[in-house]
Amino acid sequence: MLNISAARRRNRATTELNIAPLIDMVFILLIFFLVNTSFTKETGIDVNRPTAATAAVKNKATILIAIDSANRVFMDHREIDPRAVRANVERALAENPEGAVVVVADKASSTGAAIQVMDGCRIAGAQQVSLAASVPQGE
Repeated sequence: MLNISAARRRNRATTELNIAPLIDMVFILLIFFLVNTSFTKETGIDVNRPTAATAAVKNKATILIAIDSANRVFMDHREIDPRAVRANVERALAENPEGAVVVVADKASSTGAAIQVMDGCRIAGAQQVSLAASVPQGE
């Protein structure tokens, strides 16, 4: 007697799904997006920076310190005591000795708070300490 189901199984071509090209494409897309992604550092708060006609773009700001309108100091998305700026900058400079410090002060913050933070950065050993400003609109 002829077994029909066994004959069908023998005659049926096995279909294979080759996913190697799909995996290759996923890895290529992953590499593409990683290479083209810009990783920007943020201070952790929104600051209304003052404008300056002579403001220049600084691409290699590695240590960002923010001062908000209430003179609170922020570094690495957390609030720090203004007296602890020196210790935090020393720790950041130990990780990256050639790091530049940029103080991002709000328009409404006091000059004394900015000076205190900049002074702490210089005492910590930072060679390049800058104050952030925005370029005026229309220029």
